[in-house]
Amino acid sequence: MDLRQLNALLAVAEHGSFSAAARALHTVQSNVSTHVARLERELGATLIDRATGQLTEEGEVVVARSRRVQGELDALIADVASLHDEVAGAVRIGVIGTTARWLVPRLMTLMTERHPKVHVVIVDATTSSLIPQLESGALDLAVVNLPIGDPDITADPLFDEDHVLIAPVGHAFFERDELELNELDGVPLLLEPQGTGFRDHLDEEARAAGITLLPLAEVDGMRLLASLAFQGFGPGVVPASAAPFRENDDWQRVRVNGLQRRAVGLARRKRGLLSAPARVFRDVLIEVVRLDGTTEPGIHPTLP
Repeated sequence: MDLRQLNALLAVAEHGSFSAAARALHTVQSNVSTHVARLERELGATLIDRATGQLTEEGEVVVARSRRVQGELDALIADVASLHDEVAGAVRIGVIGTTARWLVPRLMTLMTERHPKVHVVIVDATTSSLIPQLESGALDLAVVNLPIGDPDITADPLFDEDHVLIAPVGHAFFERDELELNELDGVPLLLEPQGTGFRDHLDEEARAAGITLLPLAEVDGMRLLASLAFQGFGPGVVPASAAPFRENDDWQRVRVNGLQRRAVGLARRKRGLLSAPARVFRDVLIEVVRLDGTTEPGIHPTLP
């Protein structure tokens, strides 16, 4: 087993065929086929279904491990380079969209100033889609909702945030600064679908309070939900970071009392060491949360 074989398999998995993999690797198709075949013989398993070009179950397992191997090799190169010069290399980070609004601009500014040779790749997605990417090695770090149930992932707390209601102009809650959870009983609301972490948490707390949250519409995507509320479609319950605090004639930000704050943390794989670029990125991110988190309404840093 060698790196050429693993790279050939990864290329087929990522590009969908042996011919496309060959083009991506700047080689001929016969070389890709040979590398994959040798790997299959060594492992005693078929990794790619030749009829469909899809990975077999065994192939999925090998590709997942191969991505981690490639990530460790990239980290090795970056770590050695950092011993002789300033930190250089790539870091891949996932961020939940609502948090990215206030966190990423300041974060990127500091990274550019302090570590100009670090190439930052940011993936904006939900926690449920970021965790598998983190586990597979496609991401180095991820800012996600807590808690995390994956035994292979660990997370450190960054901040908690309040729940707020975006009340469009003309709604009964538009003139309010805050309200109690039980006042939302039976009020049509824009909510995320059941099965998402944020919605399930709301429903659980509503049941504990003896009330029912009534969906006006279920929107899979917090930023889209907030956008609909901003445009007057209806009131929506969102985390504080989804509703920037500013004077606005079209909608009002109303704090909802009686709900536990949403916890947000920085997640990484339990196994393996962070590369030098990932370590400096983590340090800058923590600094931004510690310094700027207190200036964001509804954000409460929980760093040690």
